[in-house]
Amino acid sequence: MLQLLWFKRDLRVHDHAPLAAAAAAGRVLPVYVHEPEMLRADDHDPRHAAFVHECLHELRDALSERGVPLLELHGTLPEVFDALCEQLPVGAIYAHEECGNGISYARDRRVRAWAKGRGVALHELPGNGVVRRLASRDGWHEQWLQHVRAPRICAPPHMVGATAHELSLVPPQFVAPHADVSRVTTVPGMVNRQRGGRRNAEQLLRSFLHERGEHYRVAMSSPSHAIDACSRLSVHLTWGTLSVREAYQGARGRAAQLRDELKALGRTSHDKPPRESLTRRQQSLVSFASRLEWRDHFVQKLESEPALEYRAYASLFDNVWPLAPQAERLDAWREGRTGYPLVDACMRSVHATGWLTFRMRAMVMSFASHYLWLHWRPAGLVLARAFTDYEPGIHWTQCQMQAGVTGINTIRIYNPIKQAAEHDAAGAFVRQWVPELAALSTADLLRPWDAPPLMQQMHGVHIGRDYPSPIVPHDASYAHARDTLHALKQSAQQQGVSRRVWQQHGSRKTPLNAPTR
Repeated sequence: MLQLLWFKRDLRVHDHAPLAAAAAAGRVLPVYVHEPEMLRADDHDPRHAAFVHECLHELRDALSERGVPLLELHGTLPEVFDALCEQLPVGAIYAHEECGNGISYARDRRVRAWAKGRGVALHELPGNGVVRRLASRDGWHEQWLQHVRAPRICAPPHMVGATAHELSLVPPQFVAPHADVSRVTTVPGMVNRQRGGRRNAEQLLRSFLHERGEHYRVAMSSPSHAIDACSRLSVHLTWGTLSVREAYQGARGRAAQLRDELKALGRTSHDKPPRESLTRRQQSLVSFASRLEWRDHFVQKLESEPALEYRAYASLFDNVWPLAPQAERLDAWREGRTGYPLVDACMRSVHATGWLTFRMRAMVMSFASHYLWLHWRPAGLVLARAFTDYEPGIHWTQCQMQAGVTGINTIRIYNPIKQAAEHDAAGAFVRQWVPELAALSTADLLRPWDAPPLMQQMHGVHIGRDYPSPIVPHDASYAHARDTLHALKQSAQQQGVSRRVWQQHGSRKTPLNAPTR
């Protein structure tokens, strides 16, 4: 019998529990299905498909080295699997549990029902540190640590696959044509986008652990410096060319090495510079490892409540904004012409590169929700399509958190002028992505609408013509959002809504009802 190995957002052979289980059970048939419903989804973008194609190209080679081909199919599930089972002796299906968008959630439910009805064993194994059917957040931290500290699963050096005759029986209408990777991975308008594949993931991890990570903690908020100082592994964790466990163990292991080096270095005065460097590196990697837990913490929220992709944690926030946004405001924000330089630079940058550091993601989402008063769902779709590392579990829970609609988190309204002064103090990032303002002084870059007309004339820029005036007034927009959201949060607390959200989703390392001292 054949063991169908179903790849989804786990495009690797290393530390892959379903692959190891399928190989141990018998002959393996690795399958990846290009699903039209997913490709047409409103959160999908060609940049996602391009990255996946590059990952599949390397995955195909890795499987071939182990003696089995990757079967790429195209069609709707479970119809594709049903057709395979009609022609081939499929004994079981092995896959990772996936916490994806609403489409993949419904798809997985269909596949489970089909497998049960057809009598095909479906083995879904945990992926990363997310727990399916989690009864309570109490103890989740310990479960997560147990997962990421467990030994990594070695890829089998050889597997036995389907025969040539069996592969010839695959229904041709479902076989995806082999695409020219150099063509399908070209994304118009993108520059310096991250490339897919296991080799790139491993190279990024090595360079972060040994070279780039020293200033991670202090540079992670800078839109310019974070490009190099951050790990840049988010997209590889999203599409599964690297597991969270591999990243965690790599970071903690390297941090332990650095700690030993610090102990051996001694405390003589002439050793101070290298000791400071080693300390920064060690602390940065410990911080990075902790953020991997936060990553899965947010994915767990969507796993536990899939409806969070579409509705707010706290229902009283559902009608704060009209779901149909003001098109003029949404378009101006998406295209980077709001009149607020750092916001516009970030939006132009993310469409061109597919990435922003976390603080800037929070800032542009906050600006859309609070200053432009746009519903988090349509604004979130804009960013979902822009982020190559779009991870639904993180994305939608963060969209709500930054919009201030969870009922439990602190309401943060990011002031784009203050953020620019603190994290782009010299104006380098704004000048790069908003070149029409490049000639202005650094002080005028913060509030170009206040630059005197003579100064604008001297620098060859006319605010309102060459660069837009602010689409909304700063102070009034801030005050409106602050007053409205704080009042709603207070109502949520008084009605017990916040308590219910906290019980289901709140982060805690001790049980909710544990006795206090």
